[in-house]
Amino acid sequence: MQPVLTVENVEAAYRLPNAQEVRAVDGVSLSVMPGEVLGIVGESGCGKSTLASVLAFTARPPLRIKAGTLAFDGQRVPLTESERVPSDWRGRLIALLPQGAMNSLNPTLRIRDFALDVLRAHEPNVDRRVAVERARERLQQLSLPPRVLDSYPHQLSGGMKQRVVAVISTLLNPRILIADEPTSALDVSSQRALVHLLLELLERRIITSVLFISHDLPLLSNVADQIAVMYAGEIVELGATRQIVRTPQHPYTQALIRSTLVPERTIQGRRIEGIPGQPPDLRKPPPGCRFHPRCPHAMERCTRERPPLELIDGGRVACWWVFERLRVVPSREGSDA
Repeated sequence: MQPVLTVENVEAAYRLPNAQEVRAVDGVSLSVMPGEVLGIVGESGCGKSTLASVLAFTARPPLRIKAGTLAFDGQRVPLTESERVPSDWRGRLIALLPQGAMNSLNPTLRIRDFALDVLRAHEPNVDRRVAVERARERLQQLSLPPRVLDSYPHQLSGGMKQRVVAVISTLLNPRILIADEPTSALDVSSQRALVHLLLELLERRIITSVLFISHDLPLLSNVADQIAVMYAGEIVELGATRQIVRTPQHPYTQALIRSTLVPERTIQGRRIEGIPGQPPDLRKPPPGCRFHPRCPHAMERCTRERPPLELIDGGRVACWWVFERLRVVPSREGSDA
């Protein structure tokens, strides 16, 4: 089975007024398989949402894409030329369910008019009745009442607005839905309803795969098939959700799990511990492994060489300590950084 989406060596940075750069995404590569929910997790500021905007072609200055390639079904496009991507890639192949989606609705438009605007942005000649009927069918498919179409955003609850935005984001049946912190600021019942909605979209094959970005590891442990752990703009570990949660390899992943309540019987009852130190300043990240100033297992090599993301036990890990402990010889050398 071939990946729906493949991303290679993405680099993106924010340009500051003083001409300094903040390298928010640095060398990220990943693949998303058909029917898969790939979760991306990490502390605030690790680059998750920046990666989402790059992959959804919504990056705008001061964010600059410096490198990277995106591939769909054999078509490859340099992300540095994202303005030249085929027009049907936006919305049809990749759609974004943005962070703070409840604020994405125009307060002066009924939901039917907002849905029409979205469809006409991609299908300029679509008939109004056809567009409204398409939106109505999608609402019915997902057990949302048709009355929603005639409502203004202020007439809907927060959870309902979030679900409506999810419906509108998928009106064109995108192959990949990028959900950027879609459950933040929602109560538990609304979170559950939104997750159920995304899984139903997958089950009905309205969408093919989901890239689910969140800082909520317990949530991802229940919805994602695989999890990529990001730290300071890099992926430090990637693997099956069960493996990441139960037997994490990278010290940062281990620290992240120790700092959160994860509903796994094997690790219930343990003491919650904060992660010592602070994330690095990405204007001038530390050399070598970026986690080494906070890592209890840091070695001399960690302070000068950036470890590669290496295949280990079916997952991928970037850590010199893990390589030494498991006697793994990296397929390529690290880089000075």
